[in-house]
Amino acid sequence: MRAVTVRPGRKDSLEVRDVPDPTPGAGDLLVQGLAVGVCGTDREIVRGEYGWAPPDRDRLVLGHESLGRVRQAPPGSGFSAGDLVAGVVRRPDPEPCGACARGEFDMCRNGRYTERGIKDIDGYGAQVWCVEADYAVRLAPHLRRVGVLMEPATVVAKAWEQVERVGGRSWFEPRRALVMGAGPIGLLAALLGVQRGLEVHVLDRVTDGLKPALVRELGAVYHTEDAERVVSAVCPDVVIEATGANGPVLASLTGTAPYGVVCLTGVSSAGRGTTVDAGAVNRQIVLQNDAVVGSVNANLRHYHQAADALAGADLPWLERMITRRVPLERATEAFTPQPDDVKVVIEL
Repeated sequence: MRAVTVRPGRKDSLEVRDVPDPTPGAGDLLVQGLAVGVCGTDREIVRGEYGWAPPDRDRLVLGHESLGRVRQAPPGSGFSAGDLVAGVVRRPDPEPCGACARGEFDMCRNGRYTERGIKDIDGYGAQVWCVEADYAVRLAPHLRRVGVLMEPATVVAKAWEQVERVGGRSWFEPRRALVMGAGPIGLLAALLGVQRGLEVHVLDRVTDGLKPALVRELGAVYHTEDAERVVSAVCPDVVIEATGANGPVLASLTGTAPYGVVCLTGVSSAGRGTTVDAGAVNRQIVLQNDAVVGSVNANLRHYHQAADALAGADLPWLERMITRRVPLERATEAFTPQPDDVKVVIEL
């Protein structure tokens, strides 16, 4: 079979090549790969900046944003041939920390977790793959064209769960949410905010085209002005920060309504210094009882939350998020960004 592979640590080693067909274990699903999404982490791996191959090999099968159809399922697994599924990315470490031992492997404390297509385990970017039944989640059949959005939706589902858990330390009834960034994470964060009945605002640098249209079709408000000005005008109860850029991050920390909750999901690049009045930031957070939380990855619970969110979303809206579909044999094209890209998908 064919798969999208890379040699981690070596720039421009991406190659579609033959790999051995997988052999399912006793509790595994055998899955026909349908599609994988491409995100910033994948591009970092292709650039040689990140990623680890399985211990016994020098090449890694890429792909953690998965979608497939079950070919074969073990008896009693709860799955059947024909089911549409996504595979969970992270696995707990072999000697689990307290969080991993309790199924919260997205909160691993010792860093010895592994991740499909990223860290020590082959990914889902192959024509056929296996996944443990306990790490697979079924999607509604009508999501065949858009189910590949499942993994980024899990990141957003976790972020919203974190916001609600932090807010739940006292009376919490948010009305306005501001999402920083209108990439896939930002758009899905806006979707889940709208599904919660909130007044949602989205800030991005793009002034026209698909991103503003997608936001407005949700019934949300789109902004392109300076981040500090937008935060001041909106005065959000919740901020989901999905850019990792200095300006939006800092504006988020100091401009929320009292008892605001900021969830940082964007990973910032190092070396981009800026001058910050730490005293003013501290004063704002302390005197307003604000909270700031970082959030990354997702566990099985968040996959089920994401599956429900996608099943309840407008299907044509989700379809428009996927702006390019690249065939497997031309997979290298998916890693060169185009001006109008939102989500790029490799069809397997």
